[in-house]
Amino acid sequence: MAEGKESLDALDLSEQWLEASDSRAEVLQYLKEQVPQIFCLKKELSPQEEEELTQSQLLHPLECFLFGEDPQQGLEKLKQGSTSSQLCGRVFKEGETVYSCRDCAIDPTCVLCMDCFQDSVHKSHRYKMHASAGGGFCDCGDVEAWKIGPYCSKHDPGAPTAMVTDECMLEPELYERTEKLFRILLPYFTDFLVWEQNFELPAELQPQRTDNAHYCVLYNDEHHSYDQVIYTLQRSVNCDQAEAQTHTALIDKEGRRAVKRGTLSSCQIAHDLIKSNSEHISLQPLRVEIIHAAVMAHQTFALRLGAWFQKIISYSAGFRQAFCQVALEPNTDRDRPCLISRLMLHDAMMYKGARKIVHELIFCTMLMETEFKRLFAIQFTKHYKRLQKDFINDDHERSISITALSVQIFTVPTLARQLIEEGNVIKVIVDTVLDLMREHLKDNQFVFLGYNSEKFSRIQVIFHDLRYILISKPSVWTEELRRQFLEGFRVFLGFLKCMQGMEEVKRQFGQHIVVEPEWEAGFSLQIQLRHILAMFQDWCSSDDEILLLAFKECHKVLMQCNNQPFHREATDYYMCKHILHVRPYKVSQEPVSIHLPISRLLAGLYVLLCKTGAIQHLDNAVSYDYAQLAEYPLRSVVLAAQVSAEMWRRNGLSLVSQVYYYQDVKCREEMYDKDILMLQIAASKMHPNDFLMLILLRFELFDYFNGSCSSKDQDELVQWNRLIEEMLYLLIVITGERYVPGLSQVTKEDVTMREVIHLLCIEPMAHSSLVKGLPDNESHETGLESVITKVATFKKPGVSGHGLYEVKKERLVEFNPFFYHYSRSQHSKAEESQKKRRTHEGNDKALRPPVPPAFCPAFSSIVRVLCCDIIIHILRLVLEGAAEDRATHWTEGMIQRALHLIGQALIEEKTQLEDSTVDEVTFDFSLKARRIGSEQGCSVFLLLSKIKGLPSLEAQKDMVKWLLQMFEIVKCLREKSSPTASMSMETSKPEESAQDKEKAERKRKAEAAKLHRQKIMAQMSAMQKNFIESNKMLYDNMPESGMQGEPVASANSCDMEEKDQRVAVGPHRGSTPAEREVLTCILCQEEQEVVARGPAMVLTACVQRSTVLTQCRGKLPTNRAAGTGTLYPLFMPPELTMGTHTGSCGHVMHATCWQKYFEAVQNTTRNRLHAELIIDLENGEYLCPLCKSLCNTVVPLIPLEPLTFNYENAEIIGQHLTLPRWIQILSARIKGLKSVTQDNDCNTESSDGGTGLCVEGQPDFRSILSYGVQEPRRFSDSIVEMLVVCATTVHRVGLQTAPNELCPRVPLMAWNTCAFTIQAIENILQEENKPLFGSLQNRQLVGLKAIVQFSASQRLKSSHAVIQRHFTDMLGVLIPVMSRKNTPSILEVDFVHLLVGLVLSVPSLYQEETVDLQPSAVSSAYNHLHMLHLVTMAHVLQVLLSCTDFPSVMGGEETEEARAAAELYATVSQHTRRLIPDVSGSSVAERVKRGIEPFLRCTALFFNCLTGVHPPEELFHTSVTSQGQMEALCSYLSLPCNVFQLFQDHRDTVTPLLQRWCGNPAITKALNSKTQIVRYPRRRNRLIDLPEDYSALLNQASHFQCPKSTDDERKHPTLCLFCGAMLCSQSSCCLSQLDGEDVGACTAHAATCGAGVGMFLRIRECEIVLMASKTRGSTYPAPYLDDYGETDPHLGRGNPLHLCPERYRKLNQLWQQHCILEEIARSLEVVNVMFAFEWQML
Repeated sequence: MAEGKESLDALDLSEQWLEASDSRAEVLQYLKEQVPQIFCLKKELSPQEEEELTQSQLLHPLECFLFGEDPQQGLEKLKQGSTSSQLCGRVFKEGETVYSCRDCAIDPTCVLCMDCFQDSVHKSHRYKMHASAGGGFCDCGDVEAWKIGPYCSKHDPGAPTAMVTDECMLEPELYERTEKLFRILLPYFTDFLVWEQNFELPAELQPQRTDNAHYCVLYNDEHHSYDQVIYTLQRSVNCDQAEAQTHTALIDKEGRRAVKRGTLSSCQIAHDLIKSNSEHISLQPLRVEIIHAAVMAHQTFALRLGAWFQKIISYSAGFRQAFCQVALEPNTDRDRPCLISRLMLHDAMMYKGARKIVHELIFCTMLMETEFKRLFAIQFTKHYKRLQKDFINDDHERSISITALSVQIFTVPTLARQLIEEGNVIKVIVDTVLDLMREHLKDNQFVFLGYNSEKFSRIQVIFHDLRYILISKPSVWTEELRRQFLEGFRVFLGFLKCMQGMEEVKRQFGQHIVVEPEWEAGFSLQIQLRHILAMFQDWCSSDDEILLLAFKECHKVLMQCNNQPFHREATDYYMCKHILHVRPYKVSQEPVSIHLPISRLLAGLYVLLCKTGAIQHLDNAVSYDYAQLAEYPLRSVVLAAQVSAEMWRRNGLSLVSQVYYYQDVKCREEMYDKDILMLQIAASKMHPNDFLMLILLRFELFDYFNGSCSSKDQDELVQWNRLIEEMLYLLIVITGERYVPGLSQVTKEDVTMREVIHLLCIEPMAHSSLVKGLPDNESHETGLESVITKVATFKKPGVSGHGLYEVKKERLVEFNPFFYHYSRSQHSKAEESQKKRRTHEGNDKALRPPVPPAFCPAFSSIVRVLCCDIIIHILRLVLEGAAEDRATHWTEGMIQRALHLIGQALIEEKTQLEDSTVDEVTFDFSLKARRIGSEQGCSVFLLLSKIKGLPSLEAQKDMVKWLLQMFEIVKCLREKSSPTASMSMETSKPEESAQDKEKAERKRKAEAAKLHRQKIMAQMSAMQKNFIESNKMLYDNMPESGMQGEPVASANSCDMEEKDQRVAVGPHRGSTPAEREVLTCILCQEEQEVVARGPAMVLTACVQRSTVLTQCRGKLPTNRAAGTGTLYPLFMPPELTMGTHTGSCGHVMHATCWQKYFEAVQNTTRNRLHAELIIDLENGEYLCPLCKSLCNTVVPLIPLEPLTFNYENAEIIGQHLTLPRWIQILSARIKGLKSVTQDNDCNTESSDGGTGLCVEGQPDFRSILSYGVQEPRRFSDSIVEMLVVCATTVHRVGLQTAPNELCPRVPLMAWNTCAFTIQAIENILQEENKPLFGSLQNRQLVGLKAIVQFSASQRLKSSHAVIQRHFTDMLGVLIPVMSRKNTPSILEVDFVHLLVGLVLSVPSLYQEETVDLQPSAVSSAYNHLHMLHLVTMAHVLQVLLSCTDFPSVMGGEETEEARAAAELYATVSQHTRRLIPDVSGSSVAERVKRGIEPFLRCTALFFNCLTGVHPPEELFHTSVTSQGQMEALCSYLSLPCNVFQLFQDHRDTVTPLLQRWCGNPAITKALNSKTQIVRYPRRRNRLIDLPEDYSALLNQASHFQCPKSTDDERKHPTLCLFCGAMLCSQSSCCLSQLDGEDVGACTAHAATCGAGVGMFLRIRECEIVLMASKTRGSTYPAPYLDDYGETDPHLGRGNPLHLCPERYRKLNQLWQQHCILEEIARSLEVVNVMFAFEWQML
């Protein structure tokens, strides 16, 4: 009723407003009264109360006004006639995954949200995924953003499921009311978002009486850290830390927060305190203001109104249009901008929360309507300069600045054209940059000395906008577009003019430069401009008229540049009868700059003119001075050459860095490559001799080649040699590098192919390395995918590493050792690898120049450079130096380059001769090379013949041979009509036959080497066998080494006898062979035999808690104190909730060596930075000295006691010591032991009455001793000491308790770790389908044997009374008469743990007060046998009781086994009163056998390590059937193959036991209740299943809602790979307390799920996090690979990712083998940690 009344009031109110003459005044009057009563009250309302009041008192009346009726009814009507947009328009949050299609997107900024992508055609295309920086929106439905598939199935107007769109027009009345309301509310909203009066309100909202309530409001900034703000608040406004943290988190999120409410004076005090306290910590004070409560209330409501606008607009497109109409309406006051412009212009002054609301409003209104988007874009462009200036001065990130919206406007092709035509946006953007960089201008040139890097990086962002505008070139040019584009281009040239020749350098003489000059700014500008320059050229090339005008304009501006002028007049230079008239300039003495954007742009435009053919329309093309145009690029190239020749060493690293970037892939396209292009243009237009003389002059080698300078200075000679190398290299590049579209007939694809071939000639590379090595275009595409399959083959990766591409053999002919994009190191690597390859294939080592594509006609004259007089002169001089062997006048590099040039010239001549007649060919290199200088015997041809035999040029011999052959071939081609042709061919025969001889010689050598290798291998093999023989212990797990632990020779001789003895338990057990074990200490390298009385040898080991085998993940056992209960660790629950695993890396040391090493580690590690991240010194951790595995204890090595078994004696005893007799004797002994009888809670039934057994002669207290005793083993003190060390660690780590060697639980933990480690190893073997014996790694085997022997020896160190008591407690499970009141039932224990405990503790019963005794071998054998039989029967019962599903077995006649199984099942059913009908005996038998197999396997491993008896051969192979394996296990353990036989054999004993076992109330309760009982065989744990496609995981993460947080800010969804839980990591919302410390969600989860160990997949970062404790963790590659076999951490490349099963299997092994700690320690050891990462906050 109340709600109805409220609605009525609201309707009445809205009608009043509608009818009022001035609705605006009425509404504002209402707001004036209501707003301060809801917001910013003295008693702060909860968010829910505030929201409810806002909704009922303010928004509901406004909605009534809007609809003119009840809003719900109005909405219903709207929905019937309406519609929603085809545009998705989802605004991205920071960190949200977005998708772009590389095949269909118009540009890389076109993206889809997760939901639209999943429903689009692009899912099957080449897509990319990356994390959004926040602020963009989904382009689904925007036809201008996609070539195909603009709609997903949800937004497709043609799809039946789509939301059909229609020009939604509202009813005229509704539209009128909407406009009216928006005209009232939008100015109100705008006014309060831009309101700057903290104490005053607008006149119409000024209340009658004002109270003195004020707020002290703290604003967000990017200068102060979280901690600084928290500290300031605690000091200034008396709040505790939790409150200060809440304030700070909200200030960071919302942008501001009221931290104090009070009177003006109290707020003023807080204000001053905050200012002064924050100034102390950081130089800048925090921004803090005092605001009147009423002003604050209206501002808060205005923000809430923004969200309400969004809600209303989402109802209908008509509302959206009305909103845009009002927001863009020109103001009545001409000087004031429209509302949306006011909001934009105030953006930098608004706080974060207000900005976000405004931006979201713009997204869901202006940008969703084409026409309004255009109008908004015009407003945006109009205010562009002001907005950018505000952004530069603002300290907030760009993602929350209005300027970030440029990407939404400028990337729309039609809009970009309109903005160029109507607002000349290119000019606006460039002018803005120039304006902002004016402070760096000096004499019309940029000087970046002392620039502000933060401000500069903000200015550079503006270049992105220019790139967006140019991203798609127009297909049709209008006159206006031409005019405006050229205008923009002129302004851009003006900007480049300021860069031309900037930051010039001058060579230092005498002393090193004092201050390194600033160079990064210039190059970061260059990097920003590289795509823009390419795009301007692209735009120009699409229209001939534009291209010609742009070229002329560019040339004109270049001519106006007057930097680095000549200071002397032109002079004549003479060489080889040629004259060059040119002005002198020395790069090494005068200023020179590497920044020449205009020269380079001109070169690019010139090639485009040639390519399009527009060059013929160029007026007076002849009049251009090409030498002058090439001057500056040539200086840059010479500068790089001189730096390479180390002539500029005194100029410091800054110059080296500049030259590096000049030629690096990031800059070279618009720097080095264009300089080469300009030189090629000059070479094509100048006389070749003039061109070469100019190059020699600028390289300062003119006098050298004229013979008019000599020097004795060694440094100078070295410099000249290096310069000659560089100069020859430049000539190779100018004449040979033709892969530029326009220079020759090649396509962009050909260029990319060549780049890829040359990268792969260095070494096989991963896809990502290739991408890095290739230049990308404005869409970040390299074109690699389209060519890679043509030039390379892909090799898939293994379990680690990544996939590699190898160049195809047939492509190697294109290899050019002097490829111009090789760096120095790449050149030598490529050369070496190709020579190696050629040698391997049996070819010569000559790396011939490849045949290049022909130049286009405009550039065809470049080849004349190769046959002019000067080049012959240069080549002669270079070769003469080598022929005369003047050591200081030549280097091998010079000769190599000269030979390459000769090769290029001969290939050119050969190609021309083959394509034309001899008379037409003017290229005459071979003739000049034979003729010039032949009189003095030093023509190029003759010099080649001379140097062929030089020993110092052995490496170039093959190349010279090939060149001489080429001379002959060219000669033959020239003289094809001449009879001497055959003669000349003859002369080449000896060459060939010599080559054949050489090949034969090489083959003979290879054969000899092969024989030699085989001989050595045979010797090594013999030595290896010898070594294996003498080091048995290390290799005894290898199948080749015969029987495990026995000499190979005996395998055949005693085969029968041994086969009989392959039994580990009972009277038929085999003997323990006497083996000497001699081991070497890894620290002191001394050998020592392992003996019980000798100094201890120890094995490194790591003890850790583990939940690898748990059946109830997430629940941890509760430790009971010894006195209060006897559950864990005395009894391991069958769920194996938490075990203690002890693993070893298998390395052995002397105990004394280890102690010294450990002390040294403790001392040195304490001083190491962040050492605590790698090893926890307090808990005794250290790294293995050899393999750096993480260890925290050592296990002493205890030799097996050699034992020869007395079978006759055993048989006699066996007749007396039956199972019932053994039980009686044990009971008597236990009763007589003081330690036990003192207990008052023991069962008091007499032994025979209890078991119902009636046997002759009641045993007495000492009867047990009559079956054989012996003296216990004695150990040396050092072994005993190490036993204590190991046991204490196991106890401390396993129970997470303080070290206490006297604790009664110490022996229990030793037995537990033994049992659990055996179970973990059995689990791994089963998981990997390996045989039980013979397949363990050496380290696992050695470790397991050591742990079993250590556990067995543990009783010698503990109090006998304690162990006797433990034994009695454990036996109570099997023999109920001995049980105590809290002994668990057989369903509540794990029998592997129980068996190990019983077997290892039973010898303590033989202890007498005065003498130390232990059972003899025969006594032990029977003890083991009877215990195993009892435990096996109990386990069979456990399996039966827990079973509910029996397999249906197809069987013929019923076997003995099936009958026995059926009988047992019937008995059990009778006892438990639970019968499952129609269960056959055979299916019971099958189920039980499957259930007990893991137990039997673990038992076999245990007894093998305990006794050393060799197991049957069948257990060494997986090929044996499961039946065969079962039989082998049973025979090894002295069990009947039909385990049900046990119940028959011991019927008298077991019948009452069965009754007692089944009658236990706990069992009745468990069977009747619905509690989960563990089923056998237990479920084997694996890591969770992951989806094959990574985008499915991202999809899962995108729908993840943090359970503790309502906001939708960025989260880090993290997946636990153990249990599949999705967690919110690295977030303050999910912090919890662990041991009194704040920890993140992952750390808290790992504590329960993995006992502190965790393996998490951070989904948005695509990486695995391994955790070992609160302070330790490391990252690990995710098991997802892209199509190129590479992982992609942080989705940096964004390629589609797919699960790699092998890698995931490896992760699974890492977990199951308990190697996570080891992996973390290793990775932390490798990475030098400078800043500790707070893993506990993850």
